[in-house]
This record gives sequence, structure tokens and C-alpha cells, in this order.
Amino acid sequence: MNIRTKKDLLYEQLARIGKALSSPKRLELLELLAQGEKSVEALAHLTGMDLRLVSAHLKALRQTRLVDTRRDGRYIHYRLSGQDVPRLWIAFREAAENHLIELRIALEQLAAHADTLVGEDRESLMQRARKGEIVVIDVRPVSEFEAGHLPFARSLPLAELELRLAELPADRAIVAYCRGPFCLMSDEAVEMLRAKGFEASKLREGVNEWAAAGLPIEQS
Repeated sequence: MNIRTKKDLLYEQLARIGKALSSPKRLELLELLAQGEKSVEALAHLTGMDLRLVSAHLKALRQTRLVDTRRDGRYIHYRLSGQDVPRLWIAFREAAENHLIELRIALEQLAAHADTLVGEDRESLMQRARKGEIVVIDVRPVSEFEAGHLPFARSLPLAELELRLAELPADRAIVAYCRGPFCLMSDEAVEMLRAKGFEASKLREGVNEWAAAGLPIEQS
């Protein structure tokens, strides 16, 4: 095998990852799995896809070894194959934001209320949460919170938030976060909290962005 053939083989293998990332739905599945292990049924519900299509996309991701599986009776659960996979997703998304004006415009439209975004660095936010100056809430499902959450965060899933408002102090600012920049659950939480008279804002980043920055993540 000559040098050219060997190099072509190397790039061919790299291209397998590129092909796996070329589907919008597979990117969404990776982002969801970065929050924790999920069944095929749960992924179908979250993405609005039917089970067969979800299974086909997961098969493509598994062929490139980006995801692993675990069987529990008749159910198959999927998870990312390593911590490098969420870092790959973040690097991929950030590169797209840096180079695609269309994506930046879409993100600005998604986060329609810029005044709801927390404008301080991660370390400062963590210190204020540690001192009790602010209350950080994780509005993702409990299973995702248990898989990994920001230090000092409380689990208050969006579906339960309105019924649990009494658990929040009225005299401190509330900071909500969810799965990351593409997630709207924290926007909904902030809108609800402000309507109820709370001082509320959202954190654009999620658990995986914090982990990629080398900051601690806790598990329940």
C-alpha cells in the first residue's frame, strides 16, 4: 500500500464521523444523549420522530461508535460512548456559530429576550450561588439532573415549576438553565417566574458547556 492510499484511508475514516454529524436529527439526538442515557421511546418523544426513524439514526451513530447501548428487558437505552463526544458536539456547534451568520441570527430569534440572559462569568456565578446570593434552578427532567448538574443547582423541572413556586425565595434572583443554547425550557421558566413577580434570568449554557470548560459537575 503506497503513501497516497494510506492517507486516503485515514481521511476516509475521519469522514465517517462527518457523515454521522451531517443529519440535523442525529445532531439533536447527540445533544439529548449528552444530558444522560435515554431509551429509544424517550428520544422519539423528545424529537417528534417515529420509533423506526429514531432507531435508524441511532444505528448510524452506533456504527461510528459515538453511542453505546444497554438493554433493560425489552427496552434498549442509548448513551454517548465517551466524554469526548459531548465536547465534539460543543466544538462543532461553536464553530458553526463563529462562521455561520444564519445560525447566529436564528439563535438571536430563538432567544427573543436578550435581557433575560445572565451576563457574568461562570466562576462569579458559582461563587454567588455558593454564598446563597442567587438561586440556580435546573429545569430539565429529574433524570437529566441526576446524571449531572451545576454545583448548588436545585432540580425544578419545567413541568413542575408552577406547582413548586413556594420553594423559591421571593427576595433573591433566580437563574434558570436547561440543555444549552438550543434549549427553550429555561426561556419558558424565566417567562413564568417573571409573570409571578420573581427576578429571573437564564443561563445560556448547560452542563456540557461547563464540563468542557473544566468546571465541576455534580451528580445525584
